[in-house]
Amino acid sequence: MDTSSVGAARDLRVAVIGAGMSGLLCGIKLREAGYRDIAIFEKAERLGGTWRDNTYPGLSCDVPSHHYAYSFELNPDWTHLFSPGGEILSYFERVAGKYGLADLIRYRAEITRARHSGGHWELTLKDGTTEVFDVVISATGVLHHPLYPEIAGQETFAGASFHSARWDHSVPLDGKRVGIIGTGSTAVQIVSALVPRVAELNLFQRTPQWILPLPNPPYTEAEREAFRNSPQQMRETYEFWARRFQNTFARAVIGDREQMERIEEMCRANLENIRDPVLRQKLTPDYQVACKRLIMSDTFYAAIQQPNAHLITAGISAIEPGGVRTADGQLHELDVLVYATGFDGHAFMRPMEVLGEGGRSLTKAWEEGAQAYRSVAVPGFPNFFMLIGPNSPIGNFSLILIAEMQLAYIQKLMERVRAGECTSVTPTEEATVRFNTALKDAMKKTVWVSGCRSWYLDRHGNPAMWPWSFERFEREMRQPDYADFRLSA
Repeated sequence: MDTSSVGAARDLRVAVIGAGMSGLLCGIKLREAGYRDIAIFEKAERLGGTWRDNTYPGLSCDVPSHHYAYSFELNPDWTHLFSPGGEILSYFERVAGKYGLADLIRYRAEITRARHSGGHWELTLKDGTTEVFDVVISATGVLHHPLYPEIAGQETFAGASFHSARWDHSVPLDGKRVGIIGTGSTAVQIVSALVPRVAELNLFQRTPQWILPLPNPPYTEAEREAFRNSPQQMRETYEFWARRFQNTFARAVIGDREQMERIEEMCRANLENIRDPVLRQKLTPDYQVACKRLIMSDTFYAAIQQPNAHLITAGISAIEPGGVRTADGQLHELDVLVYATGFDGHAFMRPMEVLGEGGRSLTKAWEEGAQAYRSVAVPGFPNFFMLIGPNSPIGNFSLILIAEMQLAYIQKLMERVRAGECTSVTPTEEATVRFNTALKDAMKKTVWVSGCRSWYLDRHGNPAMWPWSFERFEREMRQPDYADFRLSA
């Protein structure tokens, strides 16, 4: 379709939903590109997304600090190879301040409905007010809806209980009996942090995890000073960790057997640090390394072997006022119970209702699983874009780098509208089906379909991941193929 004479260039009113890592990125880059009417809607009272919500003891990122940063705003002052959560939140707060995002962010402004009507998007807030925008970018993140297990008697527990993402810091832990349900990355970090503090720690394990023993050394003041004085050294460090990810782990999970064997060897050797053969067997998974999200820790095995730490593998039958009753009949008495049971990684922007052309519901469109064109857009939802949408490489690369590349791609689509070449952009159904068919076929060669249960899989058993190389992701994000889009006059 020739849209070169549709109309004059115009300003666009842009709504960004979420003030976490990707929402802040939108504010910075859109303003930099000359967009003047931007609103970032944040349902909470503070920015930061997952780094605001998660404050549990031992929290750190599992991506090296110097690569978990905006490429245009590298940070010389990370204190550790894998920095603690509070430090990461402070980083995002500093970046937001430096780029003057305060006037763009609206706090306590939860969007309950986005409806496409009359060529625009009408957003309804929780308080009932509505606003109209030309473009909507969903930057709601992936891991922000906590999951709780369904266990009989949860409401009867007499002590304090909470999800790891809703940590109650008013609850005393020192000298207490603490139970943790779950054995993912969060639980591993909590166990390592709490064992030296509590009287007794009971870890309730349903499935053991593969653990890669990566140390987390601190950066010395001299090293940080060197980073401050040498932007070039900072850039080289950023690129070094990018290459390490892209050429090792990212290749292993999509079928590079040589890289996978190296990771497997490290994980199996790590198990030998468990002295008790019975405990070692309980902690040995029976599935392929990296089928679930691989855990990074060189402290967990030492912590779980302490005299006050207990690994419990009997199934949980009920929660009682005094603690957790397991299937073997034993009551594990507790003062505090923590649910380290993860998140719904497939909710995306929901429970917000999204209605596209002709009132088409996104929930209805995703009945058989969330699908998008190259992870950023959905047919029938014009000028509606997503950062870290379905099948983004969330288990392969740094989320920040992913978001930067996706936003640059989205901006190219938005420019066609701003330039007056068209009024809206939406991927075609045919192109979206073609992309997702190829994606599902490629997924058969990845580790995520090797036979385990993980949060990567949706309710239909489809991994919401990227089954190809970093080079392919970079290539596909470089420039939109406009033949795959409907540009409406």
